[in-house]
Amino acid sequence: MSLFSPLVQRGLTLKNRIVVSPMCQYSAEEGRPTPWHQVHLGSRAIGGAAAVIAEATAVQAQGRISPGDTGLWNDAQAQAWAPIARFVRDAGAVAGVQLAHAGRKASTARPWEGGDALDVEQGGWRPLAAPSALAFDDNSIVPEALDAAGIDALVLAFAAAARRALDAGFELIEIHGAHGYLLHEFLSPISNRRDDDYGGSFANRIRLLKRVIAAVRGVWPERLPLWLRISATDWAEPDRDGDSWDLEQSCALVDAIKTDGVDLIDVSSGGSLPKAKIPVGAGFQTPFAAEIRRRCGVATGAVGMITAPAQADHLIRTQQADVTLLARELLRDPYWPRRAALELRQKIDAPPQYQRAW
Repeated sequence: MSLFSPLVQRGLTLKNRIVVSPMCQYSAEEGRPTPWHQVHLGSRAIGGAAAVIAEATAVQAQGRISPGDTGLWNDAQAQAWAPIARFVRDAGAVAGVQLAHAGRKASTARPWEGGDALDVEQGGWRPLAAPSALAFDDNSIVPEALDAAGIDALVLAFAAAARRALDAGFELIEIHGAHGYLLHEFLSPISNRRDDDYGGSFANRIRLLKRVIAAVRGVWPERLPLWLRISATDWAEPDRDGDSWDLEQSCALVDAIKTDGVDLIDVSSGGSLPKAKIPVGAGFQTPFAAEIRRRCGVATGAVGMITAPAQADHLIRTQQADVTLLARELLRDPYWPRRAALELRQKIDAPPQYQRAW
């Protein structure tokens, strides 16, 4: 098993172990992707990645991080996604999309516009959905806690978005349960202070995620894989932050959902705390992916500061993960997989238009 070994998941074969991680572009119009997305995602498919996962795509309008986020809460958005998914597939990659809800971290300006919370007068929206009425930080809007009807509507929204993803031609769905967004907010005691069936105990805090997985898997064909991104830890300091989400709970979660139709756990970290001390460095999250893979017996993906071909190849060869997900490195170089193949002396097919270069 190496970086350029194929990976079979259900009825799909990934031609190698390099995956384009979802990266928000904040460039949509009313949730519809634009030509920017066609070029951004399409160029990385041409670049040789096995799968290209489109950015965090909101299942409800209020679930966007910013007004520039993509969505799949209506059919017009699915129609706008269709030619992009088709281009990715035609370029030889698996077309994927990450379904998400930003929860209490929604309604913010684009990063290059400051990233601050937006109120209604500034183009933002209310109410914001969250497990509890707790703001992310001092500059965030205090969200409204979801009631039972809101939770039911959210589950249906994930299922409806999955159906639209299928109609648009996507072949892989990743559910976003990480980075302090809504599903992670329910998992973590930092953001979940409920005292009903969705808060308190571990079993209660994972209940919404299990319902979402079941709803999505219920409409997503058995022949197509379903992935889940989690934050393995909140990087909390117990003396300061109190109860939080950690690796032990992540392993327990994976054990609880690994028979629910999830095919791979994409292991990231953080996002619940605005000032968490995270030891960022080369491959700093890979040990979490390795531990979950070892203890839970599931396929995992490693993400975070993976930049060198030898580094990526090593983590696959040593079975720390089953795929590598690259983000910033693929922003810097969309053709990183082709460069990696040259460095590792592996064969990689090129489009006929590019074969003179490879």
